[in-house]
Amino acid sequence: MRYDLVIFDNDGVLVDSEPISNRILAEHLTEVGHPTTYEDSIRDYMGAAVHRVHDVVWERSGRRLPEGFDEELHARVFAAFERELEPVAGAAGVLDRLVAEGVPYCLASSGSHERIRVALRRTGLYERFGEERIFSSQDVGRGKPAPDLFLHAAAVMGVAPERCAVVEDSPLGVRAAVAAGMDVYAFTAMTPAEKVAEATALFGAMEGLPDLLLR
Repeated sequence: MRYDLVIFDNDGVLVDSEPISNRILAEHLTEVGHPTTYEDSIRDYMGAAVHRVHDVVWERSGRRLPEGFDEELHARVFAAFERELEPVAGAAGVLDRLVAEGVPYCLASSGSHERIRVALRRTGLYERFGEERIFSSQDVGRGKPAPDLFLHAAAVMGVAPERCAVVEDSPLGVRAAVAAGMDVYAFTAMTPAEKVAEATALFGAMEGLPDLLLR
């Protein structure tokens, strides 16, 4: 079917930020006394809002992360974005194809509004969205895997959940989309297919996504 709205995750779907942000998160957690590898960070935190990091550390260690942890993490990530961040290969072409076909789209990310905008501006994608089509977990009470963010984006855009498609790359994001009652297309460039098996369909390269969305 033709969807009335396509909702894109940002990190790992539009901007190639997951390797950068998970490397820095693992380093920062290790520095403050919670040894974490890059692989641990991908497994436990990819696609999640920063409050999940606090929750998992507390559950596992019984200790709170130090005051200022978030601010330092964000500063390091933003600085690395300015040096290293690139768009995901083929993402701009997908957006162009949706525009050509008249299919509306928006962005719904676990990242903060500031992080989203830093990433989009650095990669040249900001003008393809504008303020009115960017949604953050800051806008809702619960981040992914809760469905709240995707439901909020759909409501603001005026589209029923069952008429939406979500493009995600993390297990948490896929779970959120399924819980929202939306079809979800899982990008498997970094995520093993078995981790997102509940998705509507899987794809390994952006070039293949339009054919899935525009059937």
